Parts: sequence; structure tokens; C-alpha cells
Amino acid sequence: MKKKMLLLNTTVLLGLGGVLSTPAYASTIQDMESQKSQIQNQRQDVQSNIKAASDELTRLQAEQDQMKAQLERLTLAEEENNKKAQKTEADIKETSKQVDQLEKEIKLLQEKLEKRNDILKDRARSMQESGGNVEYLQVLLGSSSFGDFVDRALAVSTIVDADRGILTETKNMQDELKTKQADVKSKLASLEDMKAELDEMTVQLAAQKKQKDALAKELKDKEAKNEELKASLQSKDSSLANEQSTLEQNIKDQKAAEEAARKAAEQAAKEAAEKAVEQAQKAAAAPSEKADSPSPKAAPKASSNDVAPTSAPAPKASNVVTVGNRWIGNSAYVFGGGRSQSDINHGLFDCSSFVHWAYSQVGVNLGPLGSVSTETLKHAGMQVSSSQMQPGDLVFFDTYKKDGHVGIYVGGGKFIGAQSSTGVAIANMSSGYWKQKFNGRVVRI
Repeated sequence: MKKKMLLLNTTVLLGLGGVLSTPAYASTIQDMESQKSQIQNQRQDVQSNIKAASDELTRLQAEQDQMKAQLERLTLAEEENNKKAQKTEADIKETSKQVDQLEKEIKLLQEKLEKRNDILKDRARSMQESGGNVEYLQVLLGSSSFGDFVDRALAVSTIVDADRGILTETKNMQDELKTKQADVKSKLASLEDMKAELDEMTVQLAAQKKQKDALAKELKDKEAKNEELKASLQSKDSSLANEQSTLEQNIKDQKAAEEAARKAAEQAAKEAAEKAVEQAQKAAAAPSEKADSPSPKAAPKASSNDVAPTSAPAPKASNVVTVGNRWIGNSAYVFGGGRSQSDINHGLFDCSSFVHWAYSQVGVNLGPLGSVSTETLKHAGMQVSSSQMQPGDLVFFDTYKKDGHVGIYVGGGKFIGAQSSTGVAIANMSSGYWKQKFNGRVVRI
């Protein structure tokens, strides 16, 4: 009976050792896993915010690159327009010199004609005084102008051959004068067009310069925000890295401590079991018990209740109306631009070259690219009434000259074209500036 009680006590002792040790380990691991789960959730939130900030940083960088490209286009456009302005100014000066020289020649020719006129009148008076035909003198002196005088003189059949030679030469000089006067008028008209063109170009350059300055300021502001965002992200990343490192070290230390405690508990339980067995064996050897009593069974080892750690959670333009939209915000106006592949690659157009490019994208050839102008485009198709205007029609505006600007009607009272201040853009022709400049010319290709 005593032997049975000893065995029972031993069994109960070993069992209680395992039971009493388990809650302590389980509670520690449960707290650890709860803390770990909380930090992991916090890290997921931080990583989500970092990803959102990184995406925003990428977007800002892309916008910054786009703005830099536009700034480069505007700078290139400004350089090209300045070259054109300088050349136009030089042409104006040269033409002015030619006009001055021509006016001097005309003045000399007029003086020469006046002398010839005096000679003819003297010859007429001499003829009258020497008994010449009175009717001849009346015909000549009754002329209303010098041109009329010459025409009458040539018609008089009684003039001698010598007089006729002088009059014929005078008539030729008169015709030469008319020709030179026509040349002067033509050169002056051309000069006025060039001057108007230069004035318009100056306005365009000023608008582009203003736009470039605004873009430069905006670019600078966004660069500052970009740097601030990068610094904030780096700080968050550093803090997160430190927190993660501390957490991993704490988990490692805690698991090591628990493992040591578990092994110590197992060793203690083992020693207690061995001691109990030894005591039981001694009791069994006592005289009061039968020698053939069965030996006590070895007590089972206390088992640990370690909880397996949970793994961290894994952490095409279709038609001519819309084909040019790709250049909106990505182009610049250059007078005479868009007539080389390099200009097109850089988005440098004027109004007529943009229209030519847009139609070429839908398979319509509007003539040689190098010579395209508003003048060639207004004869490229059929003239239609503005009341019948349809998307895709060409619309013309009187700017620095008649039909000085052209665009493509897109509907709704708007048109797309290369505008001097914005590059390729959609503008309203139903009100404001473009309504005033629209001259009613509509061409259907």
C-alpha cells in the first residue's frame, strides 16, 4: 500500500510540474505574439503610407521631367523666333534702303521729264512764231496734264520726225516712271506686311517669355516640395528600420529566454522524476513489501507547451480633329517652325505646319511641307459657308495680315491649332479674341 502511494505521489508531482509550468510559457508567448502582431500591423500601415508617398514622388518627378522638357521647348522656340525677328529686321532695313534709293531715282526722273516738257513747249512756241500751225499749239497747250500733253503731241500728224523722236523718248521715260512708282508701292506694301509680322512676332515672344518664367517658378516650387517629401520619406524609413530592428531583437531575446526557461523546467522535472523513482525504488525494497512486487513504471516526462511562432504577413488618334491632342502642353510656337523632322520631334510648330502635320497623320497630303502656308492652305480644298462648318474644316483668322492664322475646327465653337502663346491648344472662336479675328473663311479638305 505504501509503495502504491509513493508511485501515486510521484505521478502527481510530475503531472503538476508540467501543468504548473505551461501557463507561464503560454502567457509570455501570447503577449509576444500579440505585440508582434500589433507592430506588424503598424508596419503595414507605415509601408502603405511610404508606398503612397513614393508613388506621389514618382508622379511629381514625372511632372517635373515633363515641365523641364516643355521649358526646353520654349527656350528653343524663343531662340528660333529671335533669329527670325533679327532676320526680318535686317530685311526691313535693306528694303528701306532700296526704297530710299528708288525715291531718289524717281525724283531725278521727274526733274528730267519737267525739262523735256519745257523743251517741247519752247519748240511749240517757236513753231507758232515762225508761222507754224496754230491748231498744233492749241492742241498741246490745251492738255489737262503732262500725260495728256504727251498723248496729244504724239497724235498730231504735223510734228516733224525730230519732235516725234523726242516725244517717243519722253513717253518711254513716262512709262518707266509709272513702273518704278508701282515697284515703290509694291515694296512699301511688302514692307508694311513685314513690319506687321515683326510686331506680331514680338507679341508672341513676350507671351512665350511670360509662360516660360511662370513655368520656371512652378518648377522651382515643385522641386522644393519634392525635396521636402524625399526628406520626410527618408526620416520615416529610418524610423521604421530602427523599430523593425528593435522588434526583431526583442523577439529573438524573448524566444531565447523562453527556450532557456523551457529547458530548465524540463531539466527540473526530469530531476524530480528521477528522485521520485529513486524514492519509490527504496520504498519497494523495504521488508514490508513483497519482493516480487512489480517495479514502478517510469513517470512520463513533462511536455512543454511551446506555441509555434506565427510567420509575419508577406509584407491612337482616330481622326484629324483629335490627332493633335498629343501635343497639347507638349509643344511650342515657332514662326516658320514644323518644317523639318527635328522641329516635329521637338513639338515646334507654327499654325500652317501643324495643320499640315495633323492631316498627314490621317493620310491626307496638303502639299510640300517646306512651302506650306496659310496662303497655300486656303486654296487646298473647297470653300464652304461658315454656317455649314463641320469638325475637320480649316478656319482662318485675320491676325497680322488677312488669313494670317489657320486652325482645325473641332466643333462646339472651338478649334485646335498652334497658338503663339501656348503652342498647340484648343481655343474658343465663339467669343473673345478669336471671334474678333475670325474672317468667315472655311475650307473643307
